Amino acid sequence: MAENGAKRIRLGMVGGGTGAFIGYVHRIAARLDGDYELVAGALSSRPEVAKESGKNLGLADDRIYTSYEEMAKAEAARPDGIQAVAIVTPNHMHFGPAKAFLEAGIHVICDKPITSTLEDARKLAEIKPKNGAKFLLTHNYTGYPLVRQARELVASGALGKIRVVQVEYPQDWLTEAAGDDNKQAAWRTDPARSGAGGCIGDIGTHAYNLARFVTGLKTDSVSADLTAFVPGRQLDDNVHIMLRFEGGAKGMLWASQVAVGNENGLLLRVYGEKGGLEWRQDNPNYMWFTEFGKPKQLLTRGGSISVPPAASMNVRIPSGHPEGYLEAFATLYSQFAAVIRGEGADYESLLPSMADGIEGMQFIVASVQSSQNDSKWTKLSAV
Repeated sequence: MAENGAKRIRLGMVGGGTGAFIGYVHRIAARLDGDYELVAGALSSRPEVAKESGKNLGLADDRIYTSYEEMAKAEAARPDGIQAVAIVTPNHMHFGPAKAFLEAGIHVICDKPITSTLEDARKLAEIKPKNGAKFLLTHNYTGYPLVRQARELVASGALGKIRVVQVEYPQDWLTEAAGDDNKQAAWRTDPARSGAGGCIGDIGTHAYNLARFVTGLKTDSVSADLTAFVPGRQLDDNVHIMLRFEGGAKGMLWASQVAVGNENGLLLRVYGEKGGLEWRQDNPNYMWFTEFGKPKQLLTRGGSISVPPAASMNVRIPSGHPEGYLEAFATLYSQFAAVIRGEGADYESLLPSMADGIEGMQFIVASVQSSQNDSKWTKLSAV
């Protein structure tokens, strides 16, 4: 049972078998607050791996599937079938499962980006889910309490009219060409599985979504320079993008997977007419907020200057005890559980949606087109 006495939501998973990084993260996030129970899975496209992975996770033999099509059909027909499914496959395998489960009336939790092509993202949005099935896109950085607080500070006018947004996400794990045994690198650098974007699709969309979530600014156009520095690599591994927002604000986004010395350096800075803020993912329980002409203030997770209600921030333990990546991920899962149960009206505007997924794909396509056209300014609405 969940802590509030509600029954756990029966969860299935597509992808995420033995050796998969993000499937493991999703499973932890799903069970952290006690809202879900994993009961079924099509955990790999390879039947032997799917079966082995299902047994390792303790799934019943008759609920270990070797295809998502079989799983969607069988689970929808069971009186105790899954109520939600997590899709944690490479990008090119998001559309098919998401479509199948939404049409089966099963809620979908999908890793980002939403699909590998903008066309598929738009097709997914045209589906009329059976029984009002809901969709969640796991841009998990929006689940951090201080990211929620930054959003509220901007919305409250504490920074004044926003002028400048800077966001970056550097890593170094793809600095060298990856061998065939590096499963995570193999699909992320393969256009057939990743889509048109490499680094921009993998982490650039996270940075972009974070900037949009906190500021609420609507993007007008981008000027992008996407580069593949590693010889022979087919997709970008470094991204420099300038952004123009409606209303006049300007932005810069840098994402890299060849920035030696960086692990997961997600960083956001927002500056307005009256103040500014800075937040880093590697130290997520602290955020700097500065009003012009006044000393800098250090805001802490769950601290005395918190703006949003504690429920929306989902602070689990007292301030001074660090919470991080897994807890932020779990916040999306727990608040989506409330939405599924019909108790999460206050959360829906905070949770990444189908519309966010489509915009993320527009951002990728517009950036790729801009880069191919000598960084010409390209409107998101034009793609």
